Parts: sequence; C-alpha cells; structure tokens
Amino acid sequence: MDNVINKLSEIEQNAVSIMEAANARKKEFASEMEKKASDFDVALEAETAKKVTDLRAQMETTMQSKLEKQRSDAEQLLKRMEESYHENHRSYAKELFQSMIKE
Repeated sequence: MDNVINKLSEIEQNAVSIMEAANARKKEFASEMEKKASDFDVALEAETAKKVTDLRAQMETTMQSKLEKQRSDAEQLLKRMEESYHENHRSYAKELFQSMIKE
C-alpha cells in the first residue's frame, strides 16, 4: 500500500512539475509574443513615417514644379502683353479717342 501511495505521490509531483514547466513556457511564449508585437508596432510606425515623409516630399516637388510653370506662363503672358502694347499703343489710343468723341 505504501508503494502505491509513493507511486501516486511521485506521479503527482511529476504532474506538478509538468504543469509548472508548461506555465513557465507559457509565460516565455507570452513575453516573446509581446516583444514581437512591440517590434512590429515600432517597425510599422517607422515605415508609415517614412512613407508619409516620402509622400510629402513628392507633393512638395510637384507643387513647386506647378508653381514654377504658372510663374513662367504668367511672365510669358506679361511679356506678350507688353510687346503688344509697344507695337499697338498708338492704334489703341486712336481707337479709344475715336470711341470717346463719337458719343
């Protein structure tokens, strides 16, 4: 009978040891998963920040390009208007004068 009790006690101790080992492994796994999740969050945040920075830079370049084109177009239009004025200012003045004295 003592032999059976000793065997049962031994089995129970083994079961307790197995459960403790399983709990320890479970804690290690949870810690490992927490670290992986944290590393993933950090990496994702860095990647997102880089993409946002790249997109801003691209938009800034596009905006500067469009602004430069508008500036160039405006300068060309102003130049053409000045050339037209210098070539035709006498006829413009005559037309204006004629329209004023007709009334």
